Amino acid sequence: MAPHTLLVHAHPRSDSLTAQVADLAHARLKDAGGTVDVLDLYAEGFDPVLRPADEPDWEDREKRYSPEVHAHMDRILAADDIVIVFPVWWMAPPAVLKGWIDRVWNYGFAYGRSKPRLAAKRMLWLALMGQSAQEIEALGLSAVVDTQLRLGVSEYCGIEDASVRIVYGTELSGVPKDRRPERVRALLAEADAALEGVLSR
Repeated sequence: MAPHTLLVHAHPRSDSLTAQVADLAHARLKDAGGTVDVLDLYAEGFDPVLRPADEPDWEDREKRYSPEVHAHMDRILAADDIVIVFPVWWMAPPAVLKGWIDRVWNYGFAYGRSKPRLAAKRMLWLALMGQSAQEIEALGLSAVVDTQLRLGVSEYCGIEDASVRIVYGTELSGVPKDRRPERVRALLAEADAALEGVLSR
């Protein structure tokens, strides 16, 4: 049976490079024979603010969270694979993506059980970073993002088959306008290579 993927996209502009990478991922996943549920956090108007209705209750792991959160939980449960495409801003994912984790990957659902509900899933975090690989590595940022997302979210929630892949040098403001299309094609090729690991499993 072909895998079903939840493809999460976190960028406010539909013409952004992040959106283009998300579109590429969508096309590649469909071409591979799978089904795809596209979750565009901005386009769907997801509210990232954690309010009391969705605050964990450490004494009640069966707590009923808000209807919006439970709808997102259902989409996660339905997926075999989870692919998240996002830019790195201020050395972290966008607030809307962090808020999605805070609200939806909640106690009693994603963690807090002896048998994690999400353990059998596979996950790819596909990050876009503006600086070059050399600049990012000098800051140690790749390791920070890997620790935060692969270990701090995926593995903490029982998803052992998880990875973080990074597309570097995505800031185009310093690239002459006539060379930007060529640069975008090269970046999309890098993203495609990162996706190949998911498609080949």
